[in-house]
Amino acid sequence: MIPITGKTRIAGLLGSPVSHSISPLMHNYSFQSLGIDCAYLCFDVGEDQLKEAVQGLLTLNVLGFNLTMPNKNKILEFLDELSPAARFIGAVNTVENRDGKLIGHNTDGVGFMRSVREEGISIKGKTMTLMGIGGAATAICAQAALDGLDTIHVFARSSSRHLPRIQKLAAALQAETACRILLHDNENLEELKQCLSESALFVNATSVGMAPDTDACILPDISWLGKDTAVADIIYNPWETRLLSQARSAGKKAFNGYSMLLYQGAEAFRIWTGQEMPVEEVRRYLAKQ
Repeated sequence: MIPITGKTRIAGLLGSPVSHSISPLMHNYSFQSLGIDCAYLCFDVGEDQLKEAVQGLLTLNVLGFNLTMPNKNKILEFLDELSPAARFIGAVNTVENRDGKLIGHNTDGVGFMRSVREEGISIKGKTMTLMGIGGAATAICAQAALDGLDTIHVFARSSSRHLPRIQKLAAALQAETACRILLHDNENLEELKQCLSESALFVNATSVGMAPDTDACILPDISWLGKDTAVADIIYNPWETRLLSQARSAGKKAFNGYSMLLYQGAEAFRIWTGQEMPVEEVRRYLAKQ
Protein backbone atom coordinates (compact mmCIF):
# COMPACT_ATOMS: atom_id res chain seq x y z
CA MET A 1 0.00 0.00 0.00
CA ILE A 2 1.24 3.48 -0.91
CA PRO A 3 1.42 5.59 2.29
CA ILE A 4 -0.46 8.87 2.57
CA THR A 5 2.14 11.64 2.47
CA GLY A 6 2.29 15.41 2.37
CA LYS A 7 2.24 15.16 -1.42
CA THR A 8 -0.75 12.81 -1.79
CA ARG A 9 -3.40 14.15 -4.19
CA ILE A 10 -7.12 13.49 -3.89
CA ALA A 11 -9.67 12.30 -6.44
CA GLY A 12 -13.22 11.40 -5.61
CA LEU A 13 -16.90 10.93 -6.33
CA LEU A 14 -19.67 13.45 -5.64
CA GLY A 15 -23.23 12.18 -5.47
CA SER A 16 -25.99 10.98 -3.20
CA PRO A 17 -26.02 8.16 -2.35
CA VAL A 18 -22.43 7.04 -2.97
CA SER A 19 -21.78 4.35 -0.34
CA HIS A 20 -22.51 1.56 -2.87
CA SER A 21 -19.94 2.76 -5.41
CA ILE A 22 -17.11 0.48 -6.56
CA SER A 23 -15.14 3.47 -7.87
CA PRO A 24 -12.88 3.69 -4.78
CA LEU A 25 -11.90 0.04 -5.21
CA MET A 26 -11.15 0.52 -8.92
CA HIS A 27 -9.17 3.73 -8.63
CA ASN A 28 -7.29 3.09 -5.40
CA TYR A 29 -6.18 -0.32 -6.66
CA SER A 30 -4.97 1.33 -9.87
CA PHE A 31 -3.17 4.17 -8.08
CA GLN A 32 -1.35 1.66 -5.91
CA SER A 33 -0.60 -0.69 -8.79
CA LEU A 34 1.01 2.10 -10.82
CA GLY A 35 2.68 3.86 -7.89
CA ILE A 36 0.62 7.04 -8.21
CA ASP A 37 0.48 9.09 -4.99
CA CYS A 38 -3.26 9.70 -4.94
CA ALA A 39 -6.28 8.54 -2.93
CA TYR A 40 -9.87 8.24 -4.18
CA LEU A 41 -12.75 8.98 -1.78
CA CYS A 42 -16.54 9.19 -1.91
CA PHE A 43 -18.37 12.34 -0.80
CA ASP A 44 -22.13 12.30 -0.19
CA VAL A 45 -23.02 15.61 -1.86
CA GLY A 46 -26.34 16.54 -3.43
CA GLU A 47 -27.20 19.36 -5.80
CA ASP A 48 -27.73 21.88 -3.00
CA GLN A 49 -24.16 21.45 -1.73
CA LEU A 50 -22.48 20.94 -5.09
CA LYS A 51 -21.24 24.51 -5.63
CA GLU A 52 -19.52 24.66 -2.25
CA ALA A 53 -18.10 21.15 -2.69
CA VAL A 54 -16.58 22.00 -6.07
CA GLN A 55 -15.07 25.22 -4.72
CA GLY A 56 -13.56 23.26 -1.84
CA LEU A 57 -12.12 20.57 -4.10
CA LEU A 58 -10.63 23.21 -6.38
CA THR A 59 -9.05 24.96 -3.39
CA LEU A 60 -7.58 21.60 -2.33
CA ASN A 61 -6.12 21.15 -5.83
CA VAL A 62 -7.68 17.73 -6.37
CA LEU A 63 -6.56 15.63 -9.30
CA GLY A 64 -10.14 15.44 -10.51
CA PHE A 65 -13.49 13.99 -9.54
CA ASN A 66 -16.46 11.97 -10.75
CA LEU A 67 -20.14 12.84 -10.61
CA THR A 68 -23.07 10.51 -10.14
CA MET A 69 -26.76 11.22 -9.56
CA PRO A 70 -28.08 13.78 -8.93
CA ASN A 71 -25.12 15.96 -9.97
CA LYS A 72 -24.35 15.11 -13.60
CA ASN A 73 -26.33 18.04 -15.01
CA LYS A 74 -25.97 20.58 -12.20
CA ILE A 75 -22.17 20.42 -12.44
CA LEU A 76 -22.27 22.16 -15.83
CA GLU A 77 -22.81 25.49 -14.04
CA PHE A 78 -19.40 25.29 -12.38
CA LEU A 79 -17.14 24.16 -15.22
CA ASP A 80 -14.82 26.13 -17.49
CA GLU A 81 -14.91 23.84 -20.51
CA LEU A 82 -16.64 20.71 -21.87
CA SER A 83 -15.39 17.85 -24.02
CA PRO A 84 -17.30 17.31 -27.31
CA ALA A 85 -19.24 14.35 -25.88
CA ALA A 86 -20.17 16.22 -22.69
CA ARG A 87 -21.27 19.22 -24.74
CA PHE A 88 -23.58 17.09 -26.90
CA ILE A 89 -25.00 15.10 -23.99
CA GLY A 90 -25.35 17.99 -21.54
CA ALA A 91 -24.15 15.83 -18.68
CA VAL A 92 -20.75 15.24 -17.05
CA ASN A 93 -19.51 12.29 -15.02
CA THR A 94 -15.78 13.18 -14.91
CA VAL A 95 -14.09 16.49 -14.15
CA GLU A 96 -10.44 17.17 -14.88
CA ASN A 97 -8.57 19.79 -12.87
CA ARG A 98 -6.12 21.21 -15.37
CA ASP A 99 -4.07 23.76 -13.43
CA GLY A 100 -7.18 25.23 -11.81
CA LYS A 101 -9.33 24.98 -14.94
CA LEU A 102 -12.23 22.53 -14.57
CA ILE A 103 -12.96 20.55 -17.72
CA GLY A 104 -16.02 18.31 -17.90
CA HIS A 105 -16.09 14.95 -19.69
CA ASN A 106 -18.63 12.20 -20.12
CA THR A 107 -16.87 8.83 -20.20
CA ASP A 108 -19.96 6.57 -20.28
CA GLY A 109 -20.07 6.49 -24.08
CA VAL A 110 -16.32 5.93 -24.34
CA GLY A 111 -16.65 3.06 -21.88
CA PHE A 112 -19.43 1.49 -23.89
CA MET A 113 -17.65 1.79 -27.22
CA ARG A 114 -14.50 0.27 -25.74
CA SER A 115 -16.56 -2.66 -24.43
CA VAL A 116 -17.89 -3.15 -27.97
CA ARG A 117 -14.35 -3.30 -29.35
CA GLU A 118 -13.37 -5.69 -26.54
CA GLU A 119 -16.01 -8.08 -27.86
CA GLY A 120 -14.43 -7.93 -31.32
CA ILE A 121 -17.40 -6.10 -32.82
CA SER A 122 -16.80 -3.52 -35.54
CA ILE A 123 -19.66 -1.04 -35.96
CA LYS A 124 -17.95 1.94 -37.61
CA GLY A 125 -19.90 2.86 -40.73
CA LYS A 126 -22.71 0.50 -39.74
CA THR A 127 -26.17 0.69 -38.16
CA MET A 128 -27.11 0.40 -34.49
CA THR A 129 -30.52 0.12 -32.83
CA LEU A 130 -30.73 1.65 -29.36
CA MET A 131 -33.56 1.23 -26.88
CA GLY A 132 -33.89 4.03 -24.34
CA ILE A 133 -33.18 7.76 -24.06
CA GLY A 134 -31.97 8.13 -20.47
CA GLY A 135 -28.51 9.24 -19.40
CA ALA A 136 -26.63 6.11 -20.44
CA ALA A 137 -28.50 5.91 -23.75
CA THR A 138 -27.70 9.51 -24.70
CA ALA A 139 -24.02 9.00 -23.84
CA ILE A 140 -23.89 5.87 -25.99
CA CYS A 141 -25.69 7.60 -28.84
CA ALA A 142 -23.36 10.61 -28.81
CA GLN A 143 -20.14 8.62 -28.63
CA ALA A 144 -21.27 6.17 -31.30
CA ALA A 145 -21.96 9.06 -33.65
CA LEU A 146 -18.59 10.65 -32.84
CA ASP A 147 -16.90 7.29 -33.45
CA GLY A 148 -18.25 7.00 -36.97
CA LEU A 149 -21.49 5.02 -37.03
CA ASP A 150 -23.54 5.52 -40.17
CA THR A 151 -27.04 5.24 -38.67
CA ILE A 152 -28.52 5.00 -35.18
CA HIS A 153 -32.16 4.02 -34.71
CA VAL A 154 -33.37 5.21 -31.29
CA PHE A 155 -36.57 3.76 -29.84
CA ALA A 156 -38.38 5.39 -26.92
CA ARG A 157 -41.83 5.94 -25.47
CA SER A 158 -43.62 8.84 -27.12
CA SER A 159 -44.67 10.00 -23.64
CA SER A 160 -41.12 10.10 -22.25
CA ARG A 161 -40.12 13.34 -20.54
CA HIS A 162 -36.64 12.86 -22.08
CA LEU A 163 -37.93 13.07 -25.67
CA PRO A 164 -37.07 16.78 -26.21
CA ARG A 165 -33.53 16.08 -25.01
CA ILE A 166 -32.93 13.24 -27.48
CA GLN A 167 -34.47 15.30 -30.29
CA LYS A 168 -32.06 18.13 -29.53
CA LEU A 169 -29.14 15.70 -29.28
CA ALA A 170 -30.02 14.06 -32.60
CA ALA A 171 -30.18 17.42 -34.37
CA ALA A 172 -26.84 18.54 -32.92
CA LEU A 173 -25.05 15.29 -33.76
CA GLN A 174 -26.40 15.23 -37.31
CA ALA A 175 -25.22 18.81 -37.81
CA GLU A 176 -21.66 18.01 -36.70
CA THR A 177 -21.13 14.36 -37.67
CA ALA A 178 -21.95 12.17 -40.65
CA CYS A 179 -24.24 9.95 -38.56
CA ARG A 180 -27.99 9.74 -39.21
CA ILE A 181 -30.05 9.48 -36.01
CA LEU A 182 -33.64 8.39 -36.50
CA LEU A 183 -36.18 8.44 -33.65
CA HIS A 184 -38.93 5.84 -33.40
CA ASP A 185 -41.87 5.09 -31.12
CA ASN A 186 -41.54 1.96 -28.99
CA GLU A 187 -45.05 0.97 -30.03
CA ASN A 188 -44.12 0.72 -33.70
CA LEU A 189 -43.08 -2.92 -33.73
CA GLU A 190 -42.86 -3.17 -37.51
CA GLU A 191 -40.26 -0.40 -37.56
CA LEU A 192 -38.38 -2.09 -34.71
CA LYS A 193 -38.32 -5.38 -36.58
CA GLN A 194 -37.04 -3.68 -39.74
CA CYS A 195 -34.35 -1.69 -37.90
CA LEU A 196 -33.08 -4.78 -36.08
CA SER A 197 -32.72 -6.65 -39.36
CA GLU A 198 -30.38 -3.89 -40.61
CA SER A 199 -28.32 -3.45 -37.44
CA ALA A 200 -24.83 -4.67 -36.57
CA LEU A 201 -25.61 -4.02 -32.89
CA PHE A 202 -28.72 -3.84 -30.72
CA VAL A 203 -28.37 -2.06 -27.36
CA ASN A 204 -30.76 -2.18 -24.43
CA ALA A 205 -30.06 1.01 -22.47
CA THR A 206 -33.25 0.76 -20.40
CA SER A 207 -33.82 -0.88 -17.01
CA VAL A 208 -36.04 -3.60 -18.49
CA GLY A 209 -34.73 -6.95 -17.24
CA MET A 210 -32.88 -5.52 -14.25
CA ALA A 211 -33.23 -7.25 -10.89
CA PRO A 212 -35.70 -7.87 -9.38
CA ASP A 213 -37.76 -7.91 -12.62
CA THR A 214 -35.54 -10.53 -14.23
CA ASP A 215 -38.29 -12.21 -16.28
CA ALA A 216 -38.76 -9.13 -18.45
CA CYS A 217 -37.26 -8.84 -21.94
CA ILE A 218 -37.13 -5.64 -23.97
CA LEU A 219 -37.60 -7.50 -27.29
CA PRO A 220 -40.97 -9.09 -28.10
CA ASP A 221 -39.28 -11.65 -30.37
CA ILE A 222 -35.57 -12.49 -30.42
CA SER A 223 -35.92 -13.78 -34.00
CA TRP A 224 -36.26 -10.17 -35.14
CA LEU A 225 -32.52 -9.73 -34.73
CA GLY A 226 -30.58 -9.71 -37.98
CA LYS A 227 -28.38 -12.62 -38.99
CA ASP A 228 -25.20 -10.90 -37.72
CA THR A 229 -26.68 -8.58 -35.07
CA ALA A 230 -24.77 -8.53 -31.78
CA VAL A 231 -26.58 -7.67 -28.53
CA ALA A 232 -25.50 -5.43 -25.66
CA ASP A 233 -27.43 -4.96 -22.43
CA ILE A 234 -26.03 -2.26 -20.13
CA ILE A 235 -27.53 -4.10 -17.13
CA TYR A 236 -25.16 -6.31 -15.11
CA ASN A 237 -27.52 -7.32 -12.30
CA PRO A 238 -28.44 -10.01 -13.11
CA TRP A 239 -25.22 -10.91 -14.89
CA GLU A 240 -27.19 -12.48 -17.73
CA THR A 241 -30.54 -10.86 -18.44
CA ARG A 242 -33.29 -12.69 -20.25
CA LEU A 243 -32.40 -10.67 -23.36
CA LEU A 244 -28.78 -11.86 -23.27
CA SER A 245 -29.78 -15.44 -22.52
CA GLN A 246 -32.17 -15.55 -25.47
CA ALA A 247 -29.65 -13.86 -27.76
CA ARG A 248 -26.92 -16.37 -26.87
CA SER A 249 -29.34 -19.25 -27.36
CA ALA A 250 -30.00 -17.87 -30.84
CA GLY A 251 -26.26 -17.91 -31.55
CA LYS A 252 -25.71 -14.16 -31.22
CA LYS A 253 -22.69 -12.46 -29.68
CA ALA A 254 -24.04 -10.88 -26.48
CA PHE A 255 -22.54 -9.01 -23.53
CA ASN A 256 -23.62 -7.05 -20.45
CA GLY A 257 -22.74 -3.62 -19.04
CA TYR A 258 -19.95 -4.59 -16.65
CA SER A 259 -17.12 -3.83 -19.06
CA MET A 260 -18.76 -0.48 -19.85
CA LEU A 261 -18.63 0.29 -16.11
CA LEU A 262 -14.94 -0.62 -15.92
CA TYR A 263 -13.95 1.22 -19.07
CA GLN A 264 -15.77 4.45 -18.19
CA GLY A 265 -13.72 4.44 -14.98
CA ALA A 266 -10.57 3.63 -16.95
CA GLU A 267 -11.18 6.63 -19.22
CA ALA A 268 -11.54 8.93 -16.19
CA PHE A 269 -8.30 7.49 -14.81
CA ARG A 270 -6.54 8.19 -18.12
CA ILE A 271 -7.85 11.76 -18.21
CA TRP A 272 -6.56 12.44 -14.69
CA THR A 273 -3.22 10.63 -14.80
CA GLY A 274 -2.27 10.22 -18.45
CA GLN A 275 -1.82 6.51 -17.74
CA GLU A 276 -3.88 3.46 -18.62
CA MET A 277 -5.79 1.77 -15.82
CA PRO A 278 -4.78 -1.92 -15.52
CA VAL A 279 -8.32 -2.98 -16.37
CA GLU A 280 -7.81 -6.73 -16.38
CA GLU A 281 -6.06 -6.60 -13.01
CA VAL A 282 -8.90 -4.45 -11.68
CA ARG A 283 -11.45 -6.90 -13.06
CA ARG A 284 -9.78 -9.79 -11.22
CA TYR A 285 -9.43 -7.72 -8.04
CA LEU A 286 -13.11 -6.75 -8.00
CA ALA A 287 -14.16 -10.36 -8.54
CA LYS A 288 -12.51 -11.25 -5.22
CA GLN A 289 -14.26 -8.52 -3.23
